[in-house]
Amino acid sequence: MKNAIGIIPNLGKGEAWELAEELTAWLRSRGFKTYLPSCARMAIESDCEVIPLARWGDTIRFAIVLGGDGTLLGAARALAPWGIPILGVNLGRFGFLTELETSNAFECLPRFLSGDCIRDERLMLSALVVRNGKVVYRGRALNEACVARGHYGRLTVLSLSVSGKAVDAYEADGIIISTPTGSTAYSLSAGGPIVAPEIDAFLVTPICPHTLYSRSIMVPGSESCEIEVVLPSQSTMLSLDGQEFYALEKNDLIMIRKSEFKVMLLRRNGWSFYDVLRKKMKEGAARLPQGDAGLSAKP
Repeated sequence: MKNAIGIIPNLGKGEAWELAEELTAWLRSRGFKTYLPSCARMAIESDCEVIPLARWGDTIRFAIVLGGDGTLLGAARALAPWGIPILGVNLGRFGFLTELETSNAFECLPRFLSGDCIRDERLMLSALVVRNGKVVYRGRALNEACVARGHYGRLTVLSLSVSGKAVDAYEADGIIISTPTGSTAYSLSAGGPIVAPEIDAFLVTPICPHTLYSRSIMVPGSESCEIEVVLPSQSTMLSLDGQEFYALEKNDLIMIRKSEFKVMLLRRNGWSFYDVLRKKMKEGAARLPQGDAGLSAKP
């Protein structure tokens, strides 16, 4: 059995650096090797070995991600090709995808190290940008691919097809194509439904369409979605998980389908998506930064 644990901290959070160093010492005292990604070399003062993520596949049992959902999304895109499971420890505000909090991380870790846990498999999507018949960009996402106008300028006009069959043209701020995992993220904010993570499907949700009848469409995971940029705004972009971006031009074709890779999230025994949904959706507003007066201030 692999005897090394990867640690991926959010380098923008000082508490993640401190926790990474604590984890390194804790794991090594129990006979485990620990690795950090190359980007952490200058940030963390630890004797933990630093190696590129591309070399983790043969040695890492699982990766502990220290941060919020955004940190986990980035780790998922990077680790999926190597099939490395992910255990998320929440240092962010929401933590919908993460499994542990800093308060219970060391208490729960022995179960995961012994294999006493659930493997929660999530599908990913892949995205290609085809320009003048050539692929000019490719990427993957765990939450969503979004084609949208920039902060300024007019609405963009986008044409949607599913497996080559025309669906509609949208004059809108954009279109989100999300996985079931992403149904609780940007797609939900744009009015899309919540989809259980084990469902093999995509959600297509227009963003602020200039029409009365546009609604989300659920597409089987066996199908592909094609979006043509009929009329771009001043800065129409493709974004993946809100973290990777590519500038689009008129007549670009964005082809989105199920990725060959999946993400494996580690969960405690008894974990339930619906328990997380109920708890986190209630907590979400309370975790947001507030002004000095707070939400309860009286006029």
